Amino acid sequence: MFCSFSLTAFAETVDYAALAQERKSLPIQSNDIESWPEGPEVSAESAIVMEAETGTILYAKNIHEELFPASTTKIMTCLLAVENASLSDTITFSNDAVFSVPNDGSSIGMDVGESITLEQALYGIMVGSANEVANAVAEHVSGSIDDFVKLMNDKAKSLGCTNTHFANTNGLQDSNHYTSVYDLALISKEFFNNELLCKIGNTPRYHFEPTQTQPDDFYLNNKHKLINGEISYDGIVGGKTGYTDQARETLVTCAERDGMKLICIVFMEESPTQFTDTVTLFDYAFNNFHLVNVSANETRYMPDDSLFFESDHDVFGKSGTILKLDENSTVILPKTSSISDADYEISYDLSDTELADYPSAIAKVNYSYHGVTIGSAMICYSESSLAANDDSDITAVHPIYINVKILFAIAAAIVLIMTIIGATSSKSVRTHKSVSRSDRIRYNRRKREFNKSNKKIKF
Repeated sequence: MFCSFSLTAFAETVDYAALAQERKSLPIQSNDIESWPEGPEVSAESAIVMEAETGTILYAKNIHEELFPASTTKIMTCLLAVENASLSDTITFSNDAVFSVPNDGSSIGMDVGESITLEQALYGIMVGSANEVANAVAEHVSGSIDDFVKLMNDKAKSLGCTNTHFANTNGLQDSNHYTSVYDLALISKEFFNNELLCKIGNTPRYHFEPTQTQPDDFYLNNKHKLINGEISYDGIVGGKTGYTDQARETLVTCAERDGMKLICIVFMEESPTQFTDTVTLFDYAFNNFHLVNVSANETRYMPDDSLFFESDHDVFGKSGTILKLDENSTVILPKTSSISDADYEISYDLSDTELADYPSAIAKVNYSYHGVTIGSAMICYSESSLAANDDSDITAVHPIYINVKILFAIAAAIVLIMTIIGATSSKSVRTHKSVSRSDRIRYNRRKREFNKSNKKIKF
């Protein structure tokens, strides 16, 4: 009794409001960027706003700090579920799935032996934050919870996460279960790229109806205030809440306006500021940045170290534009800046994924703004180059690109070879002419001598 009382008394002495105020004064790294819009103070220990299409980080506060994610972990669980199973699959609840989580934790009350579809399970995880459902899905996908956790860590590494280690499927407190807001943004970027997961993650209320394998009739209510309507905000795509005593409040939210999809994550907050700070960060990002289409706005000669050119009427025929910038490539810039303010460099090293997404790409233009990566644009063969003559049949002309340096080298080699051949031929001709003249002189001399001898002999 004494031990229990002491722990309770200690817990009550923690001034979380004071700690939140201290966190509010922590430095915001994105504010150190030259000509970058100044971001607001928030009481989160770490926070990030990332643009989902380009991966541009618009707001950064301790984004690589390793912290406890709590139930925002379930974003990874659901992502792996849709990648490795079908929505119609049956999820059956084992003893381990149900009883390996605390009785007082987040649950939807599934019993051992009951079963639901994977689609229902995803709603149970994202709307009801059900710990036992996350475990049951893990067992279905990988055969065991431990094997699924390995899958989670492998997936995190493949997405570029460097400050992440998962120890369970649901975010229950564990000293070996952590991530950073940057890493979780990379995971969320994949999650919100899936339309089905966006739909499930943006559901305010879900109805479980009784079936032969699940007898209860009940509703789940989403606790995310920007999703359930308690806080109104235009453009919400979805999100996930999280909480443990040590993690405090954690929150992932995605919103989209004017084609710009933003992911906002805050770790270690106090309720309800995880929601109000998220709104503040979204307002900051939407008000200060905009999406810029590269091909429609880039007017500089690009790339300046290009080995390529284009022609409408050239020696290869009417090929039209040989190369062009991908029309869908975009960058993110402060609204006070234009693409001419950005720096760029050319990369010819394209990944397998980029080549799969852009089969006609030959290079990539990487853009940055005062050292911040803001997006890229693909340089592709033109797919619209056509040969047409009046109303005759239109035949596509394969795009041609020329390496000018190699062309010059070949031309120089040809000139050198022709010079050598010419010099050799000239020498041969001179030599030939010299021998022929000498022969004629000798011939004429002998002829004169022969004639003289004939004149002396007369009959």
